[in-house]
Amino acid sequence: MDNNEKAEKTTGANKRKRKRKEIAPFGNYRNYYGYRIGQEFEEDPRLKVLKKEWFEGKDCLDIGCNNGLITIAIVKSFSCGALIDDVLEGIFACATVHELNSHPTMYLWSKKFHCQSILGIDIDPNRIEDAHWNLRNILRKESADKMCSNTSNIDVVEKANGLHDCASASSNKQTHEISRDSSICKENDLSDVVYFQQENFVQSWRPLQDKSYHTIICLSVTKWIHLNWGDDGLITLFVKIWKLLLPGGHLVLEPQPWTSYAKNRLVSERTAANYSEIIHFPNSFQEILLDKVGFRKVENLTSSLSGSKTGFNRPILAFQK
Repeated sequence: MDNNEKAEKTTGANKRKRKRKEIAPFGNYRNYYGYRIGQEFEEDPRLKVLKKEWFEGKDCLDIGCNNGLITIAIVKSFSCGALIDDVLEGIFACATVHELNSHPTMYLWSKKFHCQSILGIDIDPNRIEDAHWNLRNILRKESADKMCSNTSNIDVVEKANGLHDCASASSNKQTHEISRDSSICKENDLSDVVYFQQENFVQSWRPLQDKSYHTIICLSVTKWIHLNWGDDGLITLFVKIWKLLLPGGHLVLEPQPWTSYAKNRLVSERTAANYSEIIHFPNSFQEILLDKVGFRKVENLTSSLSGSKTGFNRPILAFQK
């Protein structure tokens, strides 16, 4: 191969590389969580600062869910196992390691889901398709663990009654409570709790039957709404969230800093035009939400956040209605 042929081959490869460069005018990157979290983290560090009382037994909304991994992780992180730990404690204390290992169902309560519901919304139909694929894939992988059925409940109750000296009146009462609570867990399977929907939240989305939510999360989305729909779109987002929340409900917000806007301002003609007209900068969001939208108070969760990948050290704020 002569030099000309090598040059032509290199030029062709570069053109194909440029052609493959992903355009994401709404921040709808296909592998967003891949480069946000990276290989060094087992889970998204943001999950560690979320409080279980915001999700357990609650109806939740995830705005800008991308491929749904955070939406699903929230449900898996806040399970019904935490609600019956006190009931299980007395039984586990009387069980040997062999007995626990031979009855894996006793562990599986923590793998069932007590988040009432969570809906993930994204503007990109391809990301919603990815979210549905991820949900199906996780369900397939966990199908072998789904033993919270009537048969397994009976097995655990019988085993609990036979564990050493725990077959007392108090133990029987605990067993009754476990049977009751585990039947609740059986009803709330992962596929019954997590939903995904393709929609433009700012411009067109409306909840079915005037549904309200206990908790709404909006993580690294404000910049893209701001660039695409300007200050009016941002205020619409905040007001719409406030109206959707129940009294005492929470908005978990992760705004991108103003310095990150410049990098993405040229993804479209619309974003370029809106960028030059923005007057409500991210450092004023807290004031807008408290003094103009009507949230009662805010908690800064950033100090508890650790392990974020370089470039994603962003504040996380929890606003209460």
